[in-house]
Parts: sequence; structure tokens; C-alpha cells
Amino acid sequence: MSAEARPAFYALRSGGWRDYVTLVHPPYTLWHLSYVALGAGLAPEFRWNRFWLVSAAFFLAVGIGAHALDELRGRPLQTRIPRAVLVGLGALTIAGGVALGVAAAVSFDLWLLLFVGFGGFIAVAYNLELFGGAFHGPIWFAASWGAFPVLTGYFTMAGRVRAEAVLAAAYAFLLSFAQQRLSAEVRLVRRRVVDASGVVTLRDGTTQPIDADRLLRAPETALQALAGATIALGLALLLLHG
Repeated sequence: MSAEARPAFYALRSGGWRDYVTLVHPPYTLWHLSYVALGAGLAPEFRWNRFWLVSAAFFLAVGIGAHALDELRGRPLQTRIPRAVLVGLGALTIAGGVALGVAAAVSFDLWLLLFVGFGGFIAVAYNLELFGGAFHGPIWFAASWGAFPVLTGYFTMAGRVRAEAVLAAAYAFLLSFAQQRLSAEVRLVRRRVVDASGVVTLRDGTTQPIDADRLLRAPETALQALAGATIALGLALLLLHG
């Protein structure tokens, strides 16, 4: 098994401050924050103070909190962060994200409390696989980390959800579903496969080897490209309001 035996392509060498960088899943956190920018940028009126507030709430609750809870379950990123620290990070940052959401609701629109309630619930239920994993899986991932940030970003700006927000949420749902499917294959190879070998025989009789690197190359390159594309789209929409 090659790929430097890292649990993710963005994972740094285990230990010290590097574990905390890895814990945030930088490309994926930026990817899902871009969905907030997508929703906010499509709204008929854009307000930077609202955008920064909702983005900070998502970064705390998802970028740090949800990932800290996920690391509690079997150490998928192989960090050395103490369990008590992970519990504290998860609790404090999700609570902080909820507090920012409540502040936004009180300041802008009390209907935002519905989004805040769902966001706080799913950050815990999905990553700890509560209720027998009823809220865990590809559909819930796509809805919670894809469609939900888009709708939240849009509603924070507009105070309502219109057709363009629903279509953008559908886009984010489908893209996040693809992300989850690709990531599942990558995680399998990087974290569980010890050896992979074999050959592919082409119609002209030639053969190509199958190994772990070959199994990783296509899905991982696709994930990197999709992350970059989504981040670029989010930034483009923000520049429209710069």
C-alpha cells in the first residue's frame, strides 16, 4: 500500500499542531463553506455582516465541531489529539456555532432559528451516528453538508427561499452525494486496504496492473477537482458583491 499510508490526501504527518490542521479537513471544509457563499451570493440582496456571521457559525459547527466528533469514532484521521480535547472541541465549537446562529436569528430573522436547530442537531446526530445511524449515510450527508448550507446562506440574506435557492440546493445535494460516493472508495483504500493487486486485460490483449495507487488516482483526483471548482464558484459569487 503506497500513498504514504496517509488516511486522507490532505492529512499531515501525525502529531502536534499538524493533527489540528488535519482535523479540520481543509479542502472539504472550504468546499462546504462555499455552499454558504453560493446561497448567499444568489440572494437578491447581499449583506457582508450576515455572510460573515453565518460562515463563522458553519466553520465552528461543521469545520471543527462535527469533525472533532467524527474523530472520536475510531480515529479515522489517525490523530493523537486526546479524547477529552476532542470532546471539548466538539461541544464548545458546536455550541459556539449555535450561539452565532441564535444571534443572527435575533438580529435578522427569527425564522433562522429553524435552521440553527437543525444544524446543531445534525452536526451531533450525523457524526456520532445517534439513533442507530438513522441520520447517517449518503442521503443525509448530501442534504446536511450540501443542500442545507445553500438554503441557510440564501435565507440569511433574503428572509425567504425562492426557486433559484431550491435549484442551487439541488445542485449542492447532488455534488455532495457524488463527493460522498467518491470519498467512500478513497477511504476504503487509504484506511482499510492492506494490499491490492491484479491486472486489467484490454481488448487488444495488453494488460495494465491494478494496485492501490491506481484505485485511488481517479476518485481522489476527481475529489480535488470538485473541491477546487466549488471553492472557485463560491469566490466568484462573493466577488460580485465585493
